Amino acid sequence: MNEESSFKKSPLTFYVLVFALSIPFWLFGSMRVKWLPMNLPVSALMFFCPMAAAMMLTYRREGVSGIREVLKRILDYKRIKQKSWYFPILFLMPMIMLLSYWVMSLISRSLPEPSIPFLSIPILMVIYFIAAACEEIGWMGYAVEPMLNCWNALTTSVIMGTLWGIWHLIPYIQTNHSVTWIIWQFFTTILLRILMVWLYNNTGKSIFAAILFHDIVNVSVTVFPNNGSHYDPVVTSAFLVITIVILLFFWDPKTLHRYRSH
Repeated sequence: MNEESSFKKSPLTFYVLVFALSIPFWLFGSMRVKWLPMNLPVSALMFFCPMAAAMMLTYRREGVSGIREVLKRILDYKRIKQKSWYFPILFLMPMIMLLSYWVMSLISRSLPEPSIPFLSIPILMVIYFIAAACEEIGWMGYAVEPMLNCWNALTTSVIMGTLWGIWHLIPYIQTNHSVTWIIWQFFTTILLRILMVWLYNNTGKSIFAAILFHDIVNVSVTVFPNNGSHYDPVVTSAFLVITIVILLFFWDPKTLHRYRSH
């Protein structure tokens, strides 16, 4: 799969297919299975739908060889030439969650003592990496390049983040969250997608970078501060906004790659 082929891809077809494939999971989504973390519903298993859609569309256009090229991108870490990018990939979200806990403590939120299951983190990393790979091979592996051919990086991030948020709405509802929580979590998905596109564009367009960041986001939320018990997207999104404002001061929103000329 080369980047020239991105002009031949249809993001609209991809998104329609992702949503269509997700319908069965939404229909049975109210069921619970004990082995899913944070009491997630069955609809959380729709994570493989973006990859399925990408594989189907790639096979139709490029055959088995195209699918092989797509799957290779899951571990395209060699594209990350500047190893310093691993710092935001690995530590940005944990830092934001620590700051969120600190602020929530300052405003006298009722919080449990942090109980981070360090021994289970490697297992969570593997589970969430697989889930993130299935998602990002679709979002970043298939859809992002043709979108970047049509819009600038910031606009692409917002559009993709909005669709990503809509895709998650039914699972959010099925986990019995409040309307306020759902609205703010929807906003958070857009902010996280901006960061993913920023990382993608600055790591040689590495899908592995997006997957690993997505993985760390899920792990960070799950262990905060005790199996995700007090995660608050209002506080988290505030820190994400601050992060992105700083980011946009230094990076051109048109590309999220070139430094601004001040």
